[in-house]
Amino acid sequence: QVQLVESGGGFVQPGGSLRLSCAASGIIFSSRTMDWYRQAPGKQREFVARITRTGFVNYADSVKGRFTISRDNAKNTVYLQMNSLKPEDTAVYYCNTFPISTPWGQGTQVAVSS
Repeated sequence: QVQLVESGGGFVQPGGSLRLSCAASGIIFSSRTMDWYRQAPGKQREFVARITRTGFVNYADSVKGRFTISRDNAKNTVYLQMNSLKPEDTAVYYCNTFPISTPWGQGTQVAVSS
């Protein structure tokens, strides 16, 4: 059974940090490129960051220099370290494979506000 479980979200003030995790099961994780997406209220889901199986990374312009994606293949987990958070980062964050081939998880809510 293919499953993605995101965690680590929460409420944080502007300038704060959070570390999100996404645990994958039912896929050969080490061979997959993994992405983080986010969906803000009333907006479409958007790409945030990507990490290939070899560790190559790329980011949306809006998060470059603030967010860092990483992976632990031994734990079948992909991470998103988010620093210098802004109110516009408020969204539900999701992970998925690239290309998208697994059901979306429930996501994890990130709220940035003073």
